[in-house]
Amino acid sequence: MIQFYSTQGKCVKVSLEEAVMKGLADDGGLYMPEHIPQLPDSFFQKIRSLSFQEISFEVAKTLLQGAIPKRDLKNIIERAVAFDAPLVEIFPGIYSLELFHGPTLSFKDFGARFMAELMGYFAKQKGEMLNILAATSGDTGSAVAQAFLDVPNTRVWILYPKGKISESQEKQMTTFGQNIVALEVEGTFDDCQKLVKQAFSDQDLREKMALTSANSINIARLIPQTFYYFYAYAQLQKPDLPLIISVPCGNFGNLTAGLIAKRMGLPVSHFVAATNANDSVPKYLKTGIFNPQPSIKTLSNAMDVGNPSNFARMLFLDKQLRQDLFGASFSDPETESAMREVFEQSGYLLDPHGAVAYLGLSAFLKQHPGKANGIFLETADPAKFAEDVKQITGQNPPIPERLKKVLAKEKQTLVIPAEYDKLKALLCK
Repeated sequence: MIQFYSTQGKCVKVSLEEAVMKGLADDGGLYMPEHIPQLPDSFFQKIRSLSFQEISFEVAKTLLQGAIPKRDLKNIIERAVAFDAPLVEIFPGIYSLELFHGPTLSFKDFGARFMAELMGYFAKQKGEMLNILAATSGDTGSAVAQAFLDVPNTRVWILYPKGKISESQEKQMTTFGQNIVALEVEGTFDDCQKLVKQAFSDQDLREKMALTSANSINIARLIPQTFYYFYAYAQLQKPDLPLIISVPCGNFGNLTAGLIAKRMGLPVSHFVAATNANDSVPKYLKTGIFNPQPSIKTLSNAMDVGNPSNFARMLFLDKQLRQDLFGASFSDPETESAMREVFEQSGYLLDPHGAVAYLGLSAFLKQHPGKANGIFLETADPAKFAEDVKQITGQNPPIPERLKKVLAKEKQTLVIPAEYDKLKALLCK
């Protein structure tokens, strides 16, 4: 049976249920699987004939090692992985992995829906109110809110930086009401994340209520993010070429999931950690010094993270991180230029986050010429950044009907300062 340990190394090993429901270890560390198993060769021999759900089930079954009965796990997968992640070739050998076809038009839907299903599975017999805390720099909040809306015995608290996310991102997480509470924090994403971590470190609070996290600090978010890396590989026309995957990075949960997939046997030659001006990890990859800084507001706002939590997991997964990862950071003008050029040359619209990933892939391939499959992750529908996309490319991205309905609603929020005592008072009401 799979067990999980803390990246701080001070806690006893725990079950999948405890790791998921607690979110953060008692010593402040992040949970990681004690052992990451390899998928058998037979899986890769048949992968191109499997559906997305079938691939997801095989990966989850192997990784979780019997922690959930197969029938229950298959049901969870069927409900959570209910939309596609197509691989679209935009230039010869250059592919966009479109991860925005879920209900909130963001890759976060994969993690949030799987996590909601998993928590619902574990909480079914407990009958207690579960309080879920999530800090968001853009897309996490909407995905979590949508996934947990009306889930019995849950209350979701979404913390986001006031004035630092797009209108569509804000409306997608502040118009639900019911069991979803949206908190506008007068500060940065790092302030929001700090408040959430303080709540989990507060033993007095945790004795009063059941708390768990919906951020990528929760291992339940990372498990399903491994699925689409294997599915992308299954869609390649020439799978024998070296595979390069560029990931737009903020809190680095998506890249961490990719590293787990690689440990499970995914044949990736290289990952690219592509960031905006919040470049603490690319600088580490070049210098060996990790020096987190306050986050900087950029065009690709969901990546505005100065001190990424999952960096600790990355170090545990790969002791040769500086050799195995290629890091690159890009300015807003470079991001805008990439959005214009890709559209002019291919007719393909990028959102700002996908543009950063595209730039990272281009930078790697320029330094390492030769035949390869290059995949970059397109993590959000351009419609979520319609104003920016229109201003930069001159094109109006198509607005899905479900987004139009949300944009017409009034937001419901509480504004709080970036002070822990104010958050605690709200939680304890």
